[in-house]
Amino acid sequence: MKPLTEQTNPHTRDIDRRSTLEIVTLINQEDQKVAEAVAQVLPQVAAAIDLIVERLQAEGRLFYVGAGTSGRLGVLDASECPPTFGVPPDLVQGIIAGGPTALHSAIEGAEDNPTQAAIDLHAIGVSSQDAVVGISANGNTPYTVGALEFAQQLGAAAIAITCNEGSRLTQVADVAIVPVVGAEVIAGSSRMKAGTAQKLILNMLSTGTMIRMGWVYSNLMANLKATNEKLRRRARLILADETGLDAEAAARIFAASGNDLRLALVMTRLHLSREEAVAKLAACGGSVRRALDSLEKTDEV
Repeated sequence: MKPLTEQTNPHTRDIDRRSTLEIVTLINQEDQKVAEAVAQVLPQVAAAIDLIVERLQAEGRLFYVGAGTSGRLGVLDASECPPTFGVPPDLVQGIIAGGPTALHSAIEGAEDNPTQAAIDLHAIGVSSQDAVVGISANGNTPYTVGALEFAQQLGAAAIAITCNEGSRLTQVADVAIVPVVGAEVIAGSSRMKAGTAQKLILNMLSTGTMIRMGWVYSNLMANLKATNEKLRRRARLILADETGLDAEAAARIFAASGNDLRLALVMTRLHLSREEAVAKLAACGGSVRRALDSLEKTDEV
């Protein structure tokens, strides 16, 4: 039997005979099923996050591995982590079958080689300390299955994201996340519902991990790297909104912090110098929340 993601969808037969509005309505109706499917696997997503956090707290890293659309989605999520959460670029990495060229061009046969995945992971030093997330719509992509098998052999955490129950990928994973989104609008075009489900789950994995690591304060990007004027403006606005400072004072303290929003928040809320704020944050693992809560606990005592 064909994997579910490659079967023909009875709801979209003869879509080529429909009007443009009818086409997009059908696509939208199918898309609405994606969030419902993801909702069914939230316990597995949470378990995966806890596993990733455990590895990162022990100085490990997170690797996303996939081919085609799945690989591109992994690379995309990994690339967003440094600017959003202020983490080093090697902490979360995306690996795609065929290498960087495969991000914009199909590399024939790249996904069919399971041993190449082990070679690629070995080349970047994946170890037992790390977490490896294999992403595959149908769950049987040899390259991605090979990556998780290699992760298992190393003792790394092995996590699967796939839209087919009982696939090979689920059988070599410590945690398998399997949102069953059903057949695609266009048969086999897993960049659509399956791809959307994968993107939603990757958003949860990276964001949930960063929250648990203490690199988000409240619901704010406290660790963002203000590398351009847009981000510097955003940081100043966050500082003003969170502390009640006016725009001029926020700009002054942000500059005094060295354009480091975490330091600016701690300096303002705890009335510390930059040097004192640096020491406080270091003692609290870089977490603004823990730094601020430490004062509250001291006050209670």
